[in-house]
Amino acid sequence: MTRSIFEAGLDRAAANHVPLSPVSFLRRAAEAFSDKVAIIYGDRSYTYRSFENRCNRLGSALAKHGIGEGDCVSIMAANTPEMLEAHYGVPMIGAVLNSLNIRLDAKTIAFTLNHGEAKVLITDREFSGVVREALEHLDRDLLVIDIDDPEGPGGDLLGETDYETFIAIGDPDFQGTPLRDEWQAISLLYTSGTTGDPKGCVYHHRGAHLNSIDNMIATGMSRDSRYLWTLPMFHADGWTFTWAVTAAHGTHVCLRRLDPKLVFELIEKHRVTHMCAAPIVLTMLAEARETSTVSFSQTVECATGGAAPPSAVIERMEAMGFRITHVYGLTETFGPATICEFQEKWRNLPLLERSKLIARQGLRSLMVEGATVMNPETMEETPRDGETIGEVMIRGNTVMKGYLKNPAANKEAFADGWFHSGDLATLHPDGYIDIKDRSKDIIISGGENISSLEVEECLYRHHAVLEVAVVARPDEKWGETPCAFVALKRGADASAEEIIEFARANMAHYKIPKSVVFGDLPKTSTGKIQKFSLREKAKTLS
Repeated sequence: MTRSIFEAGLDRAAANHVPLSPVSFLRRAAEAFSDKVAIIYGDRSYTYRSFENRCNRLGSALAKHGIGEGDCVSIMAANTPEMLEAHYGVPMIGAVLNSLNIRLDAKTIAFTLNHGEAKVLITDREFSGVVREALEHLDRDLLVIDIDDPEGPGGDLLGETDYETFIAIGDPDFQGTPLRDEWQAISLLYTSGTTGDPKGCVYHHRGAHLNSIDNMIATGMSRDSRYLWTLPMFHADGWTFTWAVTAAHGTHVCLRRLDPKLVFELIEKHRVTHMCAAPIVLTMLAEARETSTVSFSQTVECATGGAAPPSAVIERMEAMGFRITHVYGLTETFGPATICEFQEKWRNLPLLERSKLIARQGLRSLMVEGATVMNPETMEETPRDGETIGEVMIRGNTVMKGYLKNPAANKEAFADGWFHSGDLATLHPDGYIDIKDRSKDIIISGGENISSLEVEECLYRHHAVLEVAVVARPDEKWGETPCAFVALKRGADASAEEIIEFARANMAHYKIPKSVVFGDLPKTSTGKIQKFSLREKAKTLS
């Protein structure tokens, strides 16, 4: 085939084609704002020049120990500076960062270390108990490096060396190794497995770079931004904000553990402008705010996702000085893949109506090439009627390379040229996606589909309800009926009859829970309510 005149003699070269990588964000920030504070953590702070030097030292020290392209480096750490440094020091040598979920048990951690073939483990002393047990299950040796954080609660030293001693052997001016291909793996993140072993999502440099820029733009970040780390960095690489904040030349405000009281204190002290949080965290903050004496005048931009935030929670957060932006995504999509873009015409709507619009999953993000709702059988887009249920499908450069060592799962996930999310949703006339349920969570009662999320949205508006999860309960007549598991606010009281009557007054009668169970709700290691566990419990109810 004859080459176009716009191709002949116009080839890629080092001068006009450089592989995309988020490591470049740190290089730019250190060049432009070397003396600007990049990281704040307790009494510690680092400028961008110091941040870059420490990342260089880490990369250099790893390289001196024989770590290079394609080698896996795992880290078990809280939201501390060392975790941020790993997000630059590891990929700058072509190695793959595996951030471990600090809430997992020893068996699952051991599986992850073995499955990802980790050669190095950087681990905070706080987690020495579970890490020691996990190491006993490994089938090989690996280099263990301890983070000895004076801000932490302590713990045993398990490794051959500590983090500061290790990076001291590194070169502060080390520039890493040239990236061969932007499709190279940058990180390995495991989904929280509820049945069977978790799946390892492999990210690439290109996707991490693009998604970071996407998040920076979507949340309006600038060099004046101060981002509070309320979202775990191990969760989809902190939704890529580990790199996005640096791309904006903003300041990372690290937070070792989520304490609502401390969150408000840091917002005031450091004039925080941005944060991310799962809906359950918003609920915690809304509860804590009622007793907090901290005041702040700035608006805090808060991205939330992971599940549809109840509109009642959005209302409370707005009243507290937060502007909520709802995003949607999965570990498989580098975190956020859609955003509920705020429309000016919503501004003067009543708060209840506006909050319901904000709670939708919205439209594809800037760097996502496609996000819609399809019939998974025909692969045709569902009607934009807000009623017809289909599956959320996503495609683009910010979708993972695939699941590590799992070709069968990859074939299923990427069938027909789209990533199949497993989330059920409708499309509204304006094109906004509105998730109704996970495919396994939909309740079919008397032939009618009932969205558990819709029932939960209603019950969240009861004054006594803190958390609620609705699942299917077997029913001889209807096949299934909704069963509500409810956690009440501290000091609040409500009966099952009261909850049911509240639902009856606010939604179609066939959707009303036929049973209500009170108590704490079981959660996964990432804070998601374990509906599979509740479904099993619902089967045993008399």
